[in-house]
Amino acid sequence: MKIKSLILVLAVSASTFAFAQETKKAGPPEGNAIVGDTYGSAVAAKSESKAINVDKLGKKLKKEKKIENVAVKGTVTDVCQKKGCWLTIKTDDNSEFFVKMKDYAFFVPTALKGKNVVMDGTAEVKTISVDEQKHYATDAKKSQAEIDAITKTKEEIRFVATGIKVVN
Repeated sequence: MKIKSLILVLAVSASTFAFAQETKKAGPPEGNAIVGDTYGSAVAAKSESKAINVDKLGKKLKKEKKIENVAVKGTVTDVCQKKGCWLTIKTDDNSEFFVKMKDYAFFVPTALKGKNVVMDGTAEVKTISVDEQKHYATDAKKSQAEIDAITKTKEEIRFVATGIKVVN
């Protein structure tokens, strides 16, 4: 019986070592985000030429609460430091709106910050909970004081991107 137990322990130990993988900390993808780079689905030339600016998007969203299949051009102001799974776009009045990747299907490099992009996707106005705001503030590496200052829900533009292209 002792031999069977010993063999079982050795077999489990051997399989554990055989299937052990080195865990690499996941982060945003590498890359310089140069003009022409695309993340997610390809952004068609037609989308690029018909893209509306963020000011026009805000005006359209005052009339309609959700706009599907829209192309928007704007400047990236921040990128998720953990994975590159979200970004923010500056509006003409210097406020920002939040962009997530559809189905968490792709990520963007932090080098995208400060670049002009055209995005295809869906835009809508949503109410954002305190917990969700704090989660994204933590991802953005905001100070604890900034995170603690978040105490109310807020309404904001949310964009779900299917594709993002770096442009001039």
